[in-house]
Amino acid sequence: MLSKEEILNVAKLARIGVSEKDVEKYQHDLSEILDYFKKLDELDVEGVEPIGHITGMQNKFRNDHQEDFGKIGKEAIMKNAPEVKEEYIKVKSVL
Repeated sequence: MLSKEEILNVAKLARIGVSEKDVEKYQHDLSEILDYFKKLDELDVEGVEPIGHITGMQNKFRNDHQEDFGKIGKEAIMKNAPEVKEEYIKVKSVL
């Protein structure tokens, strides 16, 4: 079973507060989870190929291309923008 110090250290790493009452509960619950992983270590996985994704799908990328909407299309887009500065849509700074 995990010690009180180990539970408090995990809580500190996760940046969560834990009451004394919760420490006992987490000692039991986390110990059960770790015991389950010990059972998984007993499985024979010799010859089993590791997989990263169960569907076997690969990344599909789209072509990156620019579409010209023309002057009329650009004006229609700019009408929908909440704020415009010169010829650009104005947005709040991110940083």
